[in-house]
Amino acid sequence: MKKLAITQIRSRSGRPEKHRRTLSALGLKRNQQTVIHRDTPAIRGMVAQIPHLVKVEEIENGND
Repeated sequence: MKKLAITQIRSRSGRPEKHRRTLSALGLKRNQQTVIHRDTPAIRGMVAQIPHLVKVEEIENGND
């Protein structure tokens, strides 16, 4: 199954509360932090709300 490496590339300071909550839901607490998530529609939807704050890379995982 594919996975996504999601990296926060911009600060959450001064952003709307909805964007800050989305970053927290993804597990991003600091700028330049990277988290790994499964490639699901829910995660894709969250990333689609904040494309200006994150960078997404697809990872092919051979273990699953």
